[in-house]
Amino acid sequence: MPATRSKPRNVLFVIIDQLRADCLSGALAQHVALPNIRKFMQEAVSFSRHFSVTNPCGPSRASILTGQYAMNHRSVRNGTPLRHDTPNIATEMRKAGYLPMLFGYTDTAQDPRVFDANDPALRTYEYLMHGFHEMTEMRMEMSYPWRSHLLRRGYTFDDYWDIYRPVSPDGGAPGLNDPALYAAEDSDTAFLTDSFLGKMAGYHQDSWFAHLTYIRPHPPLVAPAPYNDMYDPASLPLPVRLETAGQEAAMHPFFGPALQAGTLASFVEGFPDLEPTDDAVRTLRAVYLGLATEVDHHIGRVIQFLKDSGQYDNTMLVLTADHGEMLGDRHAWGKMSVYDAAYHTPLIIRLPDNQAHAGAELTEITESIDIAPTILDWIGQDIPDAMDGRSLLPLLRGEQPADWRQYSFSELDFSDPVAPTRWQQDLGTSASDSCLGILRDDRFTLVEFAADLPPLLFDRAGQGELEDVSRRPEYAADLARLTRQMLRHRMQNADHMLSMMSVTPDGVKRQPRHAPKTV
Repeated sequence: MPATRSKPRNVLFVIIDQLRADCLSGALAQHVALPNIRKFMQEAVSFSRHFSVTNPCGPSRASILTGQYAMNHRSVRNGTPLRHDTPNIATEMRKAGYLPMLFGYTDTAQDPRVFDANDPALRTYEYLMHGFHEMTEMRMEMSYPWRSHLLRRGYTFDDYWDIYRPVSPDGGAPGLNDPALYAAEDSDTAFLTDSFLGKMAGYHQDSWFAHLTYIRPHPPLVAPAPYNDMYDPASLPLPVRLETAGQEAAMHPFFGPALQAGTLASFVEGFPDLEPTDDAVRTLRAVYLGLATEVDHHIGRVIQFLKDSGQYDNTMLVLTADHGEMLGDRHAWGKMSVYDAAYHTPLIIRLPDNQAHAGAELTEITESIDIAPTILDWIGQDIPDAMDGRSLLPLLRGEQPADWRQYSFSELDFSDPVAPTRWQQDLGTSASDSCLGILRDDRFTLVEFAADLPPLLFDRAGQGELEDVSRRPEYAADLARLTRQMLRHRMQNADHMLSMMSVTPDGVKRQPRHAPKTV
């Protein structure tokens, strides 16, 4: 642990998997109870225009924890290795004397160049990122500690994935929103929280860094009672969408494969023939919101622990999600999309001694790559030049940097180098050009493809994402301007791991990447 200080400086970094931003502010906010997170927002600073820079889980977390765009770390799919020498929040916190404690998962595929081919680390994309100290293993496809907990508690199941099937209370055929086989006190969310609270109690006299990552409300969509039917499906709004899935697919060649790749039936175990009727859609949206409320309950327990142990005012607390979720919007499910619902996430940060800005909601554009630099900046550790993100400390303290970004940038890779994806099969694209970039400014969203596919352009001053205006002549100048901006962005943010250094007769000289500009 860090050298003894007069006052500990702790960091708790919490990620909720697949939580949409509009659960806290937007279309779904009035339909879901998240009292603990909402109370925390009044004690912290919230960022209302925060976006993941890439999807799905593994790539998104690689960007969050390394502070890099996907175009630089290149761990662009679940299972794509991350270079072993990539700086990340854990390696840099160690330099500051912290033990980076992991409660949960990072979904990091390991670099095969530094492991023997028989090493178990090369058998799962859910391994932990280099530098972290695993306190509690809690993964979606493995989760042996939780599985063992359930068995010790007397639950029986023939196959691990049976855990995620709804169970009828009367022994009949299960319904979509029937409860999980386990009670709420034994859920994966409860198990992880119990482990965190039990293991962190002894660290109260030291400065510590903990990364706590909740799987829920990630699918499969099943919840323990009472969260499974906490919300009446009939009371929920239907998703935002065109009238038919066919109309969505006709909008652009990308969307046909996207709708086939992420179906309603794939979001719940035991219903392989599930059709996307309005009732089924509303029911699974209700289960999703119930899982979000369950996570909120346990977030409340964590915050209360910090307060009861006298550590709340010594702890920087960061709460975010790795990415969003379509949840039926545009007839789509999951996060392999170009729409904001798949990338727009909450970001809430509380700094000790920042009460003057408590409750502030900022509209500056922020990106998931900003979190790691912000944490390092707060503890006084140098930010590696490899990190593309910017520290949010000035914004958190009420300052407005003159050069703050005017747009956000996200990427998505929709290929598989081993088994070609639906996109590759239907569009005839390769593993190298099955990818896209998304640039969002105050008015427009541009989606550009590496393959020979037409762009998409959405105008929020018009119908937004419901209409592609890229082919309309009056938008030609905007399309050209935004395309040039995306090109400039990629050029300006090419890998900087060593590019800010120079080897000279006097040794290595370095100019920090985000140093103030000189006249």
